[in-house]
Amino acid sequence: MATCSTDQLFVEEKLIKGFLVWSYPIYFLGGTYLIGSIIGWILIMLLVLRVLVQPELLPKQIPAMVWLWILAMIIMLFALWIGHANWYLGLAKTIKSSIGWAKGWALIAVFILIGAVANINPKHLIRGTCMVAFHTAIFAAITILFSIIRLPGELFVSPVQFIGGPGPAFFTVSLYGLNPETGAARWQFFAPWSPAAGMLACLYVVICSAEKDKVWRRRGIIGCLAMCLLSQSRAGWAIFIGLLPLLAMGDKIRQPPVLFAAGVIFTLVLTLGQPVIDALMQGYEDVKNQRPESTRVRSTLASIALQRWQSEAFWFGHGIVEQGPKIVEGMPIGSHHSWYGLLFVKGLVGLLSLLIPMCITLLYLFAHALFYPLARIAFFLMLVIVGYSFFENLEILSYLFWPALVLIGMAFNPAKLVEFSR
Repeated sequence: MATCSTDQLFVEEKLIKGFLVWSYPIYFLGGTYLIGSIIGWILIMLLVLRVLVQPELLPKQIPAMVWLWILAMIIMLFALWIGHANWYLGLAKTIKSSIGWAKGWALIAVFILIGAVANINPKHLIRGTCMVAFHTAIFAAITILFSIIRLPGELFVSPVQFIGGPGPAFFTVSLYGLNPETGAARWQFFAPWSPAAGMLACLYVVICSAEKDKVWRRRGIIGCLAMCLLSQSRAGWAIFIGLLPLLAMGDKIRQPPVLFAAGVIFTLVLTLGQPVIDALMQGYEDVKNQRPESTRVRSTLASIALQRWQSEAFWFGHGIVEQGPKIVEGMPIGSHHSWYGLLFVKGLVGLLSLLIPMCITLLYLFAHALFYPLARIAFFLMLVIVGYSFFENLEILSYLFWPALVLIGMAFNPAKLVEFSR
């Protein structure tokens, strides 16, 4: 497996780069969820040691945007506790859910803090992402052959699952899976399911596009394309295609021709608004009809979550997820969608705890994206995360898309914005 020099790197950089480069060996040991859930807290402990031993290497203060995310995730924890108290769920379930918060929502703030404060150069994280994307291309080429000759796709469920987690899918090691509706091979790579791999492909292509070495940039983007295509994620395909023109013109966004072109396109959209909307809606329906059963389950889950949130637990939610009825094949109520999940589990308070920092972050990054390349990368990453919040539960995948969170945190640090621009 390809490696890169780690000379003169800080411990934090070595950990992050090492985890990325060794993503597939860790996956084949069944340790992706375990390592992804604890690496953030290990880096926090290293930060505390830096404060005690080498405070001169750290910023004098934590950026306000980072405090916003920390406060929001703490409020989410309080909403969780109140929900448990309101529904008399008991101390054992409250402790279990709090640990789940530490491995989910809390990690979002943790990785953003690490990116803003820790001694991590963005170029090392970007190169590490290119490398794991390249390894993905190799993995895809090999496993496509395995699928053609019909070798078993699922290998084993790691014994590491005894630590507990969202479900067996997070500890299952497989070469490829099968689409339950078509029977065709479908890849999830080192993600727990295929749509999550589609999300990673979209985030990774943004990061890989920032690589300054042309060879590694091309390798990374090829790997991202393979991951997106083989995941067969409808949302992944749509977002990936939408990202390509944004990434292509990202560094030219302030140039007059680009602004003029954007103005012409915007005017045409306004003039031809209804036909464009009709065409988009028809395309959306065509995509949905490719997997009608999945679409039906998602829609029904959303309806149940909204109805029960409004009628039973408006402010602080139900405290925990609940298994859905037979009509949704037993899928947890509020799953497949961050916002419905928040409303059902943590109520309106929980939803606002994500919505407010997310909106402010988008505005902050957009304002800085006009002047700083690192902020532009972070802005595109945030767009992908926002987009996927309507298709996935972000909290149970935060252990997986942490490189994007670290880069967003870096964009909150003015010193790193300037340094990356050089």
